Amino acid sequence: MRTNGASRTTVWPGRPYPLGATWDGSGTNFALFSANAEKVELCLFDAEGLRELERIVLPECTDEVWHGYLPDARPGLLYGYRVYGPYDPPRGHRFNPNKLLLDPYARALVGPLRWSDAHFGYRVGSSREDLSFDRRDNARAMPKCRVIDPAFTWGIERAPAVPWTDTVIYEAHVRGLTLKHAGVPPALRGTFAGLGSQAMIDHLRSLGVTAIELLPVQASTDDRYLVEKSLHNYWGYATLGFFAPDPRYMAGSSTKEFKTMVARLHDAGIEVILDVVYNHTGEGSHLGPTLSFRGIDNASYYLLHPHDKRYYLDHTGTGNSLNLVHPRVLQMVMDSLRYWVTDMHVDGFRFDLATTLAREPHGYDPQGGFLDACRQDPVLSRVKLIAEPWDVGPGGYRVGQFPPGWSEWNDRYRDTVRRYWRGDEGMLPELAARLTGSADLFENGRRRPWSSINFITSHDGFTLLDTVSYATKHNEANLEGNRDGHDANYSANYGVEGPSDDPAIRALRLRQARNMLATLLLSQGTPMLLGGDELLRTQRGNNNAYCQDNEISWLDWAAGGAAGGAMIEFVHRLTDLRRQHPVLRRGRFLHGREESADGVKDITWYAPAGNEKTAEQWRDTQARCLGLLLNGRAGEHLATDGRPAADGRLLLIVNAHHEDVPFRLPALPGGRIWRCLLDTGHPTGAPGDRREESGTDATIGGRSLTLFELLDQEETPAIRPAPEDAEG
Repeated sequence: MRTNGASRTTVWPGRPYPLGATWDGSGTNFALFSANAEKVELCLFDAEGLRELERIVLPECTDEVWHGYLPDARPGLLYGYRVYGPYDPPRGHRFNPNKLLLDPYARALVGPLRWSDAHFGYRVGSSREDLSFDRRDNARAMPKCRVIDPAFTWGIERAPAVPWTDTVIYEAHVRGLTLKHAGVPPALRGTFAGLGSQAMIDHLRSLGVTAIELLPVQASTDDRYLVEKSLHNYWGYATLGFFAPDPRYMAGSSTKEFKTMVARLHDAGIEVILDVVYNHTGEGSHLGPTLSFRGIDNASYYLLHPHDKRYYLDHTGTGNSLNLVHPRVLQMVMDSLRYWVTDMHVDGFRFDLATTLAREPHGYDPQGGFLDACRQDPVLSRVKLIAEPWDVGPGGYRVGQFPPGWSEWNDRYRDTVRRYWRGDEGMLPELAARLTGSADLFENGRRRPWSSINFITSHDGFTLLDTVSYATKHNEANLEGNRDGHDANYSANYGVEGPSDDPAIRALRLRQARNMLATLLLSQGTPMLLGGDELLRTQRGNNNAYCQDNEISWLDWAAGGAAGGAMIEFVHRLTDLRRQHPVLRRGRFLHGREESADGVKDITWYAPAGNEKTAEQWRDTQARCLGLLLNGRAGEHLATDGRPAADGRLLLIVNAHHEDVPFRLPALPGGRIWRCLLDTGHPTGAPGDRREESGTDATIGGRSLTLFELLDQEETPAIRPAPEDAEG
């Protein structure tokens, strides 16, 4: 190995753009940004990544980008960097050339990170902590970057381009979703190839979802403290490579596997949305390891404390926050996003702790640099952008405050629906706002109902079955004394904590699960399902399974038995109803201000007595039953092709009382019979041929949701009795 700057490999000056390692068909250009470095070495490795063959000083630095061109470098070459500069933590500098560093723009990573004290820029355990300097070399235990050939034949693949109004999202983990599915070939389970298998596509299509939102798939690392406890960073929120698919989810070694998965999902009409983590990296706090950004240019990449640059501003709860105010860091994020769209063909992104991305020196700014950059970008402005609209910094909760063009996770929807079905008092006014798209939060800047991403459950928290089976969290397996995870779960166990053999408890839990799913799919806004809820998946009461790469997190495809099969059918019935009835997915907010030709408003709220709810009735904290009339003949709704679309008249009745409630069905012009489309009192929601005459009292089962459609006069055959309730 040569380290004195004399290289046996031919190196030319190359170009400062594009950043990263770019093969042009003849050779490879290497470019790395570092504003404060004094020298940069490109380190080349053998095919196994174990032996460092050569160090090549990058010969040029243009506009703070160090670059060089290797005319003989080919795809498959393994490399890393060593960056020289001051080691002065109080001034924000942490250069240490003894540490091999990952290229922030690497398209592929090879090999695991094997933890040791050598990965830290300071002497671990020294009295001066990170003010000391560690001279040990860490290269053998580091992953290596690999030069790739980006060529891929997409064929006739076309992006589904599903309109927001028609979107139904399914949130899932690549490994957890596919690892135990019997229909996925064993060699492909837990991988991108497994997710692209026919068995998985058939399941997604059977549910009627239009998009799969994947937990982070960009290369990440297991935190050392987790590895030492035999745990893993299962969720993947510790990114080390913003351009590289995580090798843990690859059956082979080529990034083409990810592209093939996307192509197969697109052929099935399913969009791919990535959960991305640009708010922080896996390098942690000032006491964390030096793996990439910290050693390349700590003062540029991270937000440092203005009064002591030894420390980081931590708006994320992970120890650091990326400095998107810096133009080169913002460029890296934008380049990464465009790469996943243009090269990997994904359809959108969900941004973890998105408030951090929009922070300027004075705080959160909806017109901040990152948000403005996305809004004007010709590539990113045309894909789905979803914000997790909070972080842990000052003023971090920003639900409803992102600019036009963005959708947002709506945790108020989750909490309201859970509390309502649990039977909490005084929830009807809040529920009414959530059922109709949360206009109180999102009707600003001409935003639409789809801006609200409605969800009952997500990866972070209880599963649906656990929400109706546990009153408190049970995170003991995380080895943190059950102190981690949030406590405001708004859940109930209905008599027994955890699993129960009592038929009455099991039946009630299943009904409550159906109630919440039906509320979700029949609300205005964009619904998001948690993968596995349709299988009645449990995490054994763990509401923070971020470190559980085991049966706690993996989907057990057989555990739900017959009840799980019925739940899959129930979800399909809901997505089918949503697809058939445009009035359930209106493109504009409903306020009861527009009427159809017969004088019926676009939306009307009814009390059980059949009257339009009065102000006094809205203030009744004991009321738990409510009717919502959606008039598809009033107001403007646009079909998928952009033309005006009409629909019928639907009546949604929710009853959180534990007992049955008689509900007077409204009499409307032109219709006499209300036909039941859905009843959560039945395992699959199928109500049979239940029909009720308008102006009469219909029995709404205790703790149930019922959906009726008003038949026009000419569609009203004789009324038949409803079938017996058959809870399994």
